[in-house]
Amino acid sequence: MNFVFTPATKEEAKARVALTGPSGSGKTYTALALATTLGSKVAVIDTERGSASKYSDLFSFSRLNLQSFEPTTLVQALAAAGAQGHDVVVVDSLSHFWSGTGGMLEQVDAASRRGYNGNSFGGWKEARPMERAMIDALVSYPGHVIVTMRSKTDYVIEEDHRGKKVPRKVGLKPEQREGIEYEFDIVGDLDHENTLIVTKSRAPKISGRVIPKPGADLAQEILDWLSDGTPAPDAKHYRDMAVDPYATREDLAALAGEVKERGLLGAAVIDEHGDATSLGDLIRRRWKEAKPATDAKSATGAAPASGGEAR
Repeated sequence: MNFVFTPATKEEAKARVALTGPSGSGKTYTALALATTLGSKVAVIDTERGSASKYSDLFSFSRLNLQSFEPTTLVQALAAAGAQGHDVVVVDSLSHFWSGTGGMLEQVDAASRRGYNGNSFGGWKEARPMERAMIDALVSYPGHVIVTMRSKTDYVIEEDHRGKKVPRKVGLKPEQREGIEYEFDIVGDLDHENTLIVTKSRAPKISGRVIPKPGADLAQEILDWLSDGTPAPDAKHYRDMAVDPYATREDLAALAGEVKERGLLGAAVIDEHGDATSLGDLIRRRWKEAKPATDAKSATGAAPASGGEAR
């Protein structure tokens, strides 16, 4: 295999933000405050029994309330949000897709019991691709993404300004798999006073900041950082190319190569029949259905990679 290195350029991108914190730290409010500045059409995937709707008098958004949290359900919801043109999607909270009803931990347990005599290693082997598909759908969404994650809570004893010992609630590790923060550009921890501590940021000006009551100002800084680049096609653009009825196998094979290079094979999209699928699987199916190119040499090319080979 030949590896060709090309000069790096910065392209316009979409926000990938994760907010963690204990109950009562303002995760939902902060996510909405950021989202409604980042974009004009906001979708909220609400796992918290409709709690986001309590802020509908302050922020304009559409919501989808879920009761079970299979990773495949989130993939389908993201595909629908993208197809309906929502330029920002909030997942409140991502923790439910880890430890809630139908979430990853239940998927692993069910797989372990079903085919591996209770062996969790076998269960993880079977369930992990579902999680990977879910993460791919999140990071390749054709708009901004904000997720919230619950963190386990504990109490520390501190002195207040009068020198009196008082308890303070603090958040610990988020309820999600180890290393989930690597998937996001900006990660921040919220405390019970709604102060954000930025623990990870690819935006240099935001890195390490401590921001009381974050909202529109922070969102604008994120937008300024993201827009400092050249326009780039997204999953929705490539989806439209894939369903073009005049696309040949040659066209689709070239499209698959470009999509793979951009890491978008796992993007969740809605196909021409209204079904949720991955962009990679859509291109592969369309390649099989398309007429061969007139050039015989091109017509013998290999089928494009499936969505499972993304990343």
